[in-house]
Amino acid sequence: MTLTAILTPDLDGGFVALNPETGTTTQGDTLQEALLNLKEATELYLEEFPQKTSFPSLMTTFEIAHA
Repeated sequence: MTLTAILTPDLDGGFVALNPETGTTTQGDTLQEALLNLKEATELYLEEFPQKTSFPSLMTTFEIAHA
């Protein structure tokens, strides 16, 4: 199963990793560690809450007005 990983720098250092299909989120000191942690967290999540169907991800952008 191929899933999406969104990795962003954390303001306190390291990286935050999110899987939008399941909502699992974790962190790591390096990109590799964050991705490995996300894989583990997502596998554990899917053991507890198996997906009935696979679904494609859609990523897009949107704009907001500056306040």
